[in-house]
Amino acid sequence: MKYVAQVVFVIAAVLATTPAARPAAQMNAQSFPFYGEEPWGGSYLGVDTQDVTSDRLGALHLKDERGVEVTMVDQDAPAGKAGLKEHDVILSINDQQVESVEQLRRLIREIPAGRTISIGISRDGQPMTVHAQLAERNKMPEMNFNFHGPNINVPVVRMPPINIPEIDVPNIVVVHAPRSSGMMIENLTPQLGEFFGVKGGSGVLVRSVEKGSRAEQAGIRAGDVIVKINGSAVNDCSDFSRLLRSRTSTKATVIVMRDRREQTLTLTLPEKRTGSIQSEDCEDIGEAVCAQIKVGTAEVAAAIPVITADIKKMQPDLAKMKKQIDKEIQRQKPQMEKLQKEVREQVRNHQGEIQKQMEELRKDLEQQKEELRKDVQEWRKSADI
Repeated sequence: MKYVAQVVFVIAAVLATTPAARPAAQMNAQSFPFYGEEPWGGSYLGVDTQDVTSDRLGALHLKDERGVEVTMVDQDAPAGKAGLKEHDVILSINDQQVESVEQLRRLIREIPAGRTISIGISRDGQPMTVHAQLAERNKMPEMNFNFHGPNINVPVVRMPPINIPEIDVPNIVVVHAPRSSGMMIENLTPQLGEFFGVKGGSGVLVRSVEKGSRAEQAGIRAGDVIVKINGSAVNDCSDFSRLLRSRTSTKATVIVMRDRREQTLTLTLPEKRTGSIQSEDCEDIGEAVCAQIKVGTAEVAAAIPVITADIKKMQPDLAKMKKQIDKEIQRQKPQMEKLQKEVREQVRNHQGEIQKQMEELRKDLEQQKEELRKDVQEWRKSADI
């Protein structure tokens, strides 16, 4: 039993050094199959036992002081598979009474490996019989050691704050709905382009077509990708609007990709009118809004000369400001380079420390594994049956 105590102590020491150890309930439910690499053979049952003594009769619900008490069961061995449990009392082997541990050891080793034996036991005072097929000791699987290494405290690399101006980049989804054509379009992404068979994602996707509109009359459908208008490539919604405004007739030749094939359609549009705001623009936004835009356009045109003059006056100040910014950047450059060098050096130093700690941990675990393996070998060699 001293070897059993040694094994339990070694296991407890290993688990005590592991901060990520499992909860107690989980550890109690887990079996620990102890396998060795012994060169000797013989039959193997997979239990550790002790003689029944008078002070154990009450706990084991026995009347007579006979048999041997099971103190440990190898769950992957024949005993575990047969259903033997700790504190079972082995009373007989193949109807031959068992009086001591030495007698049980001799009986097991005299029976050839592979033979099925009948084991008479007492469990909580109730007689039972279980059957186990003895294994060959030197053919048991090797022991697998699973260690959970302790957490390694990685030193924190502290970097001084660097003030970088925040730039808000809006996520813009361009959707164009020209009422003159009666369809809603949106820019095509590379992924959508690949899906619809358009290389590079160039073109505009038709999201919807109004019933009875010019687009429907031209044969355009939702899901079509418009790639050309009057022979010119359409890359996005702005190209689509520009090409329709620059047309010279009421008909526009529209090439669409449908089912990964090009189709040529003719889109009929209203006649163009002279003036800064085109007729199709007014149809898109309404006559009232169109009139307001015309007024606003005139006001903007009148303000342009004033704005241009103000910009010219500001140019010297802007040039001076630019020089100051460039000068400040050059002044801060050595400091930034020094900071970058210090950060890289700190990272390198800490990497060396971490590697050293990991190597020491690995050696320590290997040593503990070897010590545990040797203790288990000694335990099985002298105490196991």
